[in-house]
Amino acid sequence: MADEVILLDFWPSPFGVRARIALREKGVEFEYREENLRDKSPLLLQMNPVHKKIPVLIHNGKPVCESMNIVQYIDEVWSQKNPLLPSDPYQRAQARFWVDFIDTKVYEPADKIWSTKGEVQETAKKEYIEALKILESELGDKPYFGGENFGFVDIAMTGYYMWFEASEKCGNFSIEPECPTLMASARRCLLRDSVVNSVPDPEKIVEFAFEIRKIYCV
Repeated sequence: MADEVILLDFWPSPFGVRARIALREKGVEFEYREENLRDKSPLLLQMNPVHKKIPVLIHNGKPVCESMNIVQYIDEVWSQKNPLLPSDPYQRAQARFWVDFIDTKVYEPADKIWSTKGEVQETAKKEYIEALKILESELGDKPYFGGENFGFVDIAMTGYYMWFEASEKCGNFSIEPECPTLMASARRCLLRDSVVNSVPDPEKIVEFAFEIRKIYCV
């Protein structure tokens, strides 16, 4: 009997896209269900009663929540193809460290760039670039954070890569002059089949970001 895999998600989510990419990297067939975050489905509320957020992976009726927890679960369950985390325990610990850095030091200023203006936005842009420069230093001359292989940290960052254009347009700044090596890796990631088939058109994300700015009265 084939596995039943359902993903509860929202198309522009930088977190939901991580699960989509991981599933496609592994060649896992899944049913995508779009959620309306203003009117959450009974299934979402049932499967994630604690946070009531997407993404939620439902595997044979059992829910897995939180984006990178989902990615790790996918990597462990479908372990026979395209490992996403290194086998070495130290390297695995380092990968988790950098994902935590991404979700603490990149997320907050990224969010403020498209939801604020003026001095708050200017401060957020500086913090954002500072965080990206640290990531670029960690990337070094490797094609991916995982070295020659696209992996756990790259998946975490791809959710932000797909928002780069929207962030730049909302904040009226450019990332590439500050972080050219990171941008090269971002382009490399965005060309992968698993990513191409998971990431929405950047222009749609830009439109969505400006709609959200109106909601925030920015």
